[in-house]
Amino acid sequence: IDLAVQEDDLFRRNRRLILFDMDSTLIQCEVIDELAKCAGVGEQVAEITEAAMRGELNFKESFHARIALLKGMPETVLQGIADTLPITEGAPRLISNLKRLGYKVGILSGGFTYFAERLQKELGIDYVFANELDFVDGKLTGKVKGEIVDGERKAMLLQQIATENGLSLKQVIAVGDGANDIPMLKLAGLGVAFHAKPKVKQQAKVAVSTLGLDGILYLLGIRDSEAMTQGNTTLPETPVPGFTASKL
Repeated sequence: IDLAVQEDDLFRRNRRLILFDMDSTLIQCEVIDELAKCAGVGEQVAEITEAAMRGELNFKESFHARIALLKGMPETVLQGIADTLPITEGAPRLISNLKRLGYKVGILSGGFTYFAERLQKELGIDYVFANELDFVDGKLTGKVKGEIVDGERKAMLLQQIATENGLSLKQVIAVGDGANDIPMLKLAGLGVAFHAKPKVKQQAKVAVSTLGLDGILYLLGIRDSEAMTQGNTTLPETPVPGFTASKL
């Protein structure tokens, strides 16, 4: 069972911006691990990913190490993964209902724009900030373009988007599962550790560990009878490990 205690003030009922991590939050996979499997370096990359998510490795250093192992991969492989991204169960329902209520929705990801932009089109997401992969002649170079989106940059972008929309930080929801999500979870008015690592749960304001993403509607005081839309997606909705259906 999930138990969340919140201050019952005006802001609890007046959030207006929700920002998601992507990998293992908005989708049920770590894209870089899927790419690594296709490149034959799956075990190497998975070990680095897990250590980074637990906060045992510097994110930027681990990121560069993993990307370098993908050098030479053709874009067709990425396209195949993008077309079958396993969207977290409840994500379309959550996002469609929040959009109906006037929310802005964004992705702040240490993953890749190539896949985040696919989700943007699929789910009607307003903002995408992630890492841009570098291609030459249709193949990965093993590098990325521009500044890496790490934990500190996620927090900075959250502040930037809130300011652009004239919102207080108390009106912002941040949702994530890994160590590099902690800065934005702590900054947001409502930081949700979603099926997260223990270190993340300890520092987030609330945790959702037994429901799908639409369980966040309950944190906002929205009952199933008030959540009018189910949302649509052509991508497969995938249950979260430990997911149990619940109705209020």
